Amino acid sequence: METLVIPVIAVLAALGVSGVKVTSSSRSMLVERLGKYNRQLQPGLSFVLPGVEKVVSHESLKERVLDIPPQQCITRDNVAIEVDAVVYWQLLEHSRAYYAVDNLQAAMVNLVLTQIRAEMGKLDLDQTFTTRQEVNEALLRELDQATDPWGVKVTRVELRDIRPSARVQDAMEQQMTAEREKRAAILRSEGERESQVNAAKGRAEALVLDAKAKQEALLLEAEAQSKQQVLLASARAEAAAALALTIDAHPAASESLRLLLAGDWMGMGGELARAPGGSVLMVDPQSPAALLTALRGLQERGGAPR
Repeated sequence: METLVIPVIAVLAALGVSGVKVTSSSRSMLVERLGKYNRQLQPGLSFVLPGVEKVVSHESLKERVLDIPPQQCITRDNVAIEVDAVVYWQLLEHSRAYYAVDNLQAAMVNLVLTQIRAEMGKLDLDQTFTTRQEVNEALLRELDQATDPWGVKVTRVELRDIRPSARVQDAMEQQMTAEREKRAAILRSEGERESQVNAAKGRAEALVLDAKAKQEALLLEAEAQSKQQVLLASARAEAAAALALTIDAHPAASESLRLLLAGDWMGMGGELARAPGGSVLMVDPQSPAALLTALRGLQERGGAPR
């Protein structure tokens, strides 16, 4: 009898040890009892009835990364491109994920590939490069909604690389080269235009400055002549006044004046004989004042007396 007790105790001890389960806070275990889902083991120490209960799934609850392999897509403008992506997801309800889908990771890969092809088909080739963030957000919304029945939370989707075919890449490089050459030609033409405009402005400003300088010179010359005429007129007036005062003060001075004027008159006679045009000068030699008035009038007319 004792020989049977020891093996039984050993078997029970082995079964008891095998029924002890330790679950960490970052992992989850699903337990079935007689082939039917029973419970999810909580973090810490748990016990499973050997032979009656069985752990059927042991998964991590941490955020995981799903690498999507490159796949061929067709854009809206019928350009073939190759796209790969990376998906960040987390298991929220272990039981739903285990019983709702047979192979969760394979199902998610196929779902992501389908959604990527659908989104790329809505865009032109240029838009696939400029609206990548919008595509990521659209994929995140659609994948999160599609995986919700599986107890999965998609936290982020990133398109990692978009590669057109070699022929399309060559065409794009030629287009970019032509665009750069176009911009360079435009910049050169704008530089030449600005240079010509600046040169024309410089010439115009030089002409304006020259005209202003000439105008100022003319004004200064006119002002100087005006002052000169004023000073000459003032001097003549003062001389005439002084002469008049002298004649009034010294009556004998008039006789001397007539002698001086007679000498000048004799010298002027020779010039009158050589004058090409004739003018008649009628004056009383006995009146110095009349003679001065006649000579002044002759000078103002610019002609020679005859």
